[in-house]
Amino acid sequence: MTASTERVPCTVVTGFLGAGKTTLIRHLLENARGKRLAIIVNEFGDVGIDGDILKGCGAESCPEENVVELANGCICCTVADDFVPAIDRILSLSPRVEHILIETSGLALPKPLVQAFQWPSVRSRLTVDGVVAVVDGAALANGRVADDLRALEAQRTADQSLEHDDPVEEVFEDQVACADLIILSKSDLLDQAGRERANSVIDRHVARAVKVVPTVQGRIDASVLLGLGLAVEDDIDNRRTHHDDELDHEHDEFDSFVVELPPVADPEDLARRIASAAADESVLRVKGFVDVAGKPMRLLIQAVGPRVSHYYDRAWTQGDRRRSQLVVIGLKGVNRSAVENILAG
Repeated sequence: MTASTERVPCTVVTGFLGAGKTTLIRHLLENARGKRLAIIVNEFGDVGIDGDILKGCGAESCPEENVVELANGCICCTVADDFVPAIDRILSLSPRVEHILIETSGLALPKPLVQAFQWPSVRSRLTVDGVVAVVDGAALANGRVADDLRALEAQRTADQSLEHDDPVEEVFEDQVACADLIILSKSDLLDQAGRERANSVIDRHVARAVKVVPTVQGRIDASVLLGLGLAVEDDIDNRRTHHDDELDHEHDEFDSFVVELPPVADPEDLARRIASAAADESVLRVKGFVDVAGKPMRLLIQAVGPRVSHYYDRAWTQGDRRRSQLVVIGLKGVNRSAVENILAG
């Protein structure tokens, strides 16, 4: 192939909600060493928080127009409708993109997505450089495949296009079974015994030899993840998963909604209110951006249950609409008005 027709490599980044996929990708963008990147971010809900986090990093390697968000459902279930148009858009960019990162939603299965690269219209233009699974080291060390299993169930139902409803342990196994590299996140929270427990869980779920790389805050050299050159689409049949012969399944039910707030005076007080809503009203997950009165920076809020984190991710721009907007996910029947009252203070 000539340079103009050479297939663009793609890296699929999979893993559960809260495992650290977005943090990993943001670090890659900030340390791409001049490589021109594009990102497809797949998440559910009305507000594309993960996409905005990546757009807000200001990396020259991946300008805002190179970030494409798919919020119409799990990409593994809507490949034909969403993935191909996103690829068309990215490949039309100038200068030409050199590598594409695909961040799947938390419950996505990587194998159906990789199989789409076998389609003639895709195969002629793209190849899967590698599949990377991000796993929560601290959760694995404590005997769980994810930090907050109820939040995963909430995500499952909020995405009405999701076609699989299997136990999260099986989804975890499918994600790591398809991986060429496993990123063990939050390794700073593990002692030697904890790391051994986490690795033993991974070993039980992976039938072939896959390298496990511990990370802290997603910090890893881009050369470790990019440029693997594996053409995974040609080897997909060797990656057996629970969903190879999948049948239709039912959906559990959860609620999600968006809460608008006025400018916030005290981020710590808002964090306490979010934790209170989680404790009192069965709120499972909160994420969004907040306008802090008198501050030029945008505040990013992320919460899993009562555990709340927040930091200023970037300055508000002239093109932004300064507002405080939080996505709330809770059990079916969660008292929306009560949650809104708690968050409003």
